[in-house]
Amino acid sequence: MEFGELWKTALADIEINISRASFLTWFKDTSVVGIDEGRATVSVPNGFVKEWLQNKYNKFILRAIRNINSEVKEVSYIIGKPQTNQKDLMKKALVPLPKTVAAKNEASLSSEFELKDLNIDPETSLNPKYTFDSFIVGTFNELAHAASKSIVTKPGIYNPLFIYGGVGLGKTHLVQAVGNEIIKQNPKTKVKYMSSEKFMGEIVEALRNQDIGQLKEKYRAYDFLIMDDIQFIAKTEKMQEEFFHTFNALYEKNKQIVISSDRPPAAIATLEDRLKSRFEGGMIADIGEPDYETRLTILKVKAEKSGFVVPEDILEHVAHTIKNNIRELEGALNRIILMSKMNSTVPSLEDVKKMLNQIIYAPRKFVTPKKVIKAVSDFYDLGEKEILNKSRKKEIVKPRQIVMYLLRDELKCSFPFIGEKIGKKDHTTAIHAYKKILADLKSNLDLEEEIKLIKEKIYSS
Repeated sequence: MEFGELWKTALADIEINISRASFLTWFKDTSVVGIDEGRATVSVPNGFVKEWLQNKYNKFILRAIRNINSEVKEVSYIIGKPQTNQKDLMKKALVPLPKTVAAKNEASLSSEFELKDLNIDPETSLNPKYTFDSFIVGTFNELAHAASKSIVTKPGIYNPLFIYGGVGLGKTHLVQAVGNEIIKQNPKTKVKYMSSEKFMGEIVEALRNQDIGQLKEKYRAYDFLIMDDIQFIAKTEKMQEEFFHTFNALYEKNKQIVISSDRPPAAIATLEDRLKSRFEGGMIADIGEPDYETRLTILKVKAEKSGFVVPEDILEHVAHTIKNNIRELEGALNRIILMSKMNSTVPSLEDVKKMLNQIIYAPRKFVTPKKVIKAVSDFYDLGEKEILNKSRKKEIVKPRQIVMYLLRDELKCSFPFIGEKIGKKDHTTAIHAYKKILADLKSNLDLEEEIKLIKEKIYSS
């Protein structure tokens, strides 16, 4: 298999397991440039990215590549793409393409992922593939879609427009579609799309270079500012302060602001009250989980665009199995298409079922009690030690009970183990906590949403 296609498929798998902002930040300008003696070599743009991928995402990268090529045992990283003949690299690939599959141009295949990035407008940071035409609307996202279309027609009618929803449900697609449509209708409009992680990186760089004033002026010159995954700026006071001033400067000039998040403003625990107030002053629209009919429609549309005919029963099974993440749906379809290419035939339903099990259950292999405790403490802005101590404060008791519930529900830990792990408590305390959360989930929709978001943090970090 050509490295370009292998890496493209691996990236689709990796993207499922980490946040969208992290994926865009750390995997841009990366590629697989060689596979030799069980080692895959990944090219990265600089030393900072190399260190980050090695330390934080290596297990995801290795697993994604091994799902395609089981002979790969380790991954190494190099800075920059080496001047190696592409044909020589192709010979080292361990999975050959079927003879019946027509060979594509090597250069275009090896750069397929990079070409996607090159399509991103350097001025706006918008990806042209994200449009309203390619956004599939269902009952789960129709309010967010309608509000987005409204601000294109009449900027400022909802300001800010705050869109929230879980991982992989189409928030990034929708907010970028707004920007692309605005430019299509009025090319002179100054639009900027920015992930909050990128925004934080620019702030840090400007502070280091004592150039914060120039950065402020740059942001305040935009007519449309689209900030993706705003929850990340809540980690530091400095980032919140800078965004607060930028927000006010644009708002006072009647400039449109569009924000996305994985949760509503009120549920971002460390977000300052003044920012919560600003965000809640406009329109808040959520994107929920797609229903079965919408999931099936998404798969049919994507399959048709790919040019591959996938049997109806396979598409129906994927739609039934993957229920709460559009990105996972697309990732599963990409893998089915890859299996078809490799074997020159569409996989059987049984083969697809086995493949889906890998997607659904693989992340849980890496979850530990420590990871659960950290995810809960981060979500509620508490120290891990606070959850483990004997405090009876309400703001600590609830997170502690959620930790116990998750250890039982997700990791299947025994109650004695849970009690010992969480402050050396008796197993009856763990049983009570589990039953309490279980009962509350039946009537408390807010709690259900909080636990869903915590699970996403657990499996994406």
